[in-house]
Amino acid sequence: MDSLPTNSILPIIQLATAPVILISGMGLLLLTMTNRMGRIIDRTRIYASQIRQAKPAERRELEAHLEVTWRRAKIVRLSLTYAVSSMLASSALVIAIFVGATLRIDLGGVILLLFLAAMALLVAALVTFLRDIWVSLTALRLEVREARESLRGDSS
Repeated sequence: MDSLPTNSILPIIQLATAPVILISGMGLLLLTMTNRMGRIIDRTRIYASQIRQAKPAERRELEAHLEVTWRRAKIVRLSLTYAVSSMLASSALVIAIFVGATLRIDLGGVILLLFLAAMALLVAALVTFLRDIWVSLTALRLEVREARESLRGDSS
């Protein structure tokens, strides 16, 4: 196998930069998602602990909160799975670009498939992440309702 001259390697590196930038951006998105997952887990543990000590009337409200946080955890887990899969597809894309260029074989179909997979998985990650944000508003609605009810109970 002939070695590639330096001036022919530079365009390959330039070609592979776009997926690397995608990977970097996905890393920031993953950081946000994992922080969100950590907060959901912490909140779930608090609700679970409170349920054990709550009176029967309070348990219904806490169980509703616990159900919402469990739903959110499953959604964020799915979002994280899509995001990591997108990063893996992007990493495979970089490898395919280099392998195709260095071995001088046409991997255009593989490269296209990996790029489309990375983009589709990124979109899926963002859509499911957005879904979690909407579900988190359900939890907020529960808390607002409970606060209003406790205010009405205190004023009577």
